[in-house]
Amino acid sequence: MSKARIKLESQNIDELNSVCSQIKEISGKAGIAMKGPIPLPTKKLRISTRRSPCGDGSDTYEKWELRVHKRLIEVQADDRVLREIMRIKIPSGVNVEMTLS
Repeated sequence: MSKARIKLESQNIDELNSVCSQIKEISGKAGIAMKGPIPLPTKKLRISTRRSPCGDGSDTYEKWELRVHKRLIEVQADDRVLREIMRIKIPSGVNVEMTLS
């Protein structure tokens, strides 16, 4: 039987975990084998900017960080279950990529 690999990315970890739990619940009700959610390494984008617009005064910097959290889920590709997974209300901040193999 083929597998569906679902890759989820989000800046908000609470939204990401809620989508993962919904997928887990659907596969549990259907009795289909599932692996995951496997946490992938978090991408951290850091930017430091100078506070003072002019060159006067001491060098003070503000540091900004953007974190992108990732999860990977593998589900056996059953048509009925995949249709239910695709009907999940996914928040706008969560990116979903699904591949079948």
